[in-house]
Amino acid sequence: MRGFEVGETVVRRDVYRSGRVWSEQALRVIACTSEAMVTACAPGAQARWPALYAQARADGDRTVRSEAFDELATGQWELVDAVWQETELLLWKPPAAWFSVNAFYVPGGSGGSGVGRRLRNWYVNFERPSQRTANGFDTFDLAVDLLVDAGLDHYEWKDEDEYAHVRRLGIITDTEHRAVDAAREETLGMLASRTGVFADADRWATWRWNQAWPTPHLPGPAEAAEGAASPSF
Repeated sequence: MRGFEVGETVVRRDVYRSGRVWSEQALRVIACTSEAMVTACAPGAQARWPALYAQARADGDRTVRSEAFDELATGQWELVDAVWQETELLLWKPPAAWFSVNAFYVPGGSGGSGVGRRLRNWYVNFERPSQRTANGFDTFDLAVDLLVDAGLDHYEWKDEDEYAHVRRLGIITDTEHRAVDAAREETLGMLASRTGVFADADRWATWRWNQAWPTPHLPGPAEAAEGAASPSF
């Protein structure tokens, strides 16, 4: 399968083990190598999310997120159109890793000037390894996350309660749980030793969305139907 070109639109999909799509997000390629797929999006990028998850985001009600996971466990969810808002996102995904490393950028330069963009924080998302598709790549979010400050000095675990909930529901298997535990140790080691994506943290901190690029959009139904998953990245 061909590699993706810089600036090309790709789609990240979260696909449950039943084969149903849980979410999808349009991204643009920053780099595509054997080491990692690096992608990005900006406000206005198209996405599709579970209806209850979209409701939880709109209302700021985390209890509705739990209901969304209940639907996931029963296989009875519906997707709705959504739009990425507020932040620019840079996503670094090693194909075999049980995680991706994300960086979020918000308005405002250094010194409180309010000009340009600044790195707000890093975010490690624990998820299944990638499967390449004709349109991008498939993975599946495994609920727990690691929130890291912009300077890499402090971190905290996020959504441990939701992780416990999806474990009880059987959404995350024992095998996946062991893989997540190993990935937690791996990412903490990367953070402590400044390796992996964190070896280039200073360079990535100055990354900015290419303003010449339109915000990415999802493919039409015909294009999406052609994007069947490949067994490897």
